Amino acid sequence: MDRAKKEAMVTELHETFDANNLLVLTHQVGLSVVEVSELRQQMREAGASFKVTKNRLAKIALKGTKFEGLADQFTGPTAVAVSEDPVAAAKVVVNYCKENDKLTVLCGALGEDTLDAAQIKALAKLPSLDELRGKLVGLLQAPAQKIASVLQAPSGQLARVFGAYGNSE
Repeated sequence: MDRAKKEAMVTELHETFDANNLLVLTHQVGLSVVEVSELRQQMREAGASFKVTKNRLAKIALKGTKFEGLADQFTGPTAVAVSEDPVAAAKVVVNYCKENDKLTVLCGALGEDTLDAAQIKALAKLPSLDELRGKLVGLLQAPAQKIASVLQAPSGQLARVFGAYGNSE
């Protein structure tokens, strides 16, 4: 790889690290092209991305980002999963690790906070940002529906009384 390509890769990685909130560092030993493609597809569907990296270039790209504290962890056959959603990348990687033992979670970072493998697995159990938004909307709608039914009840009762009074005469 010539110098220009390396510089472009470092710049791209740096922008990726800056744009995302969660980084999950993995070791991938023996993953086939088909398996990596499948994992990348799952990541895209979840709004995340997965990239096999060169350690030396990744360490350079980490400088000046919130994930700079992970630079020492880039050893061996590494790959990174990143997402804006604080849960998406962790959820996909942990689920994939359950199916395929060729991928292991090393550590990660959520913003400037470094996480170990157990914390990444715990993070993967949390609902995603979209799921939380859905639950919040549901909670906000429930009181409004209850208020509407309470307000309609007296008028319905009044209408029944008038109807009964009108039928009795």
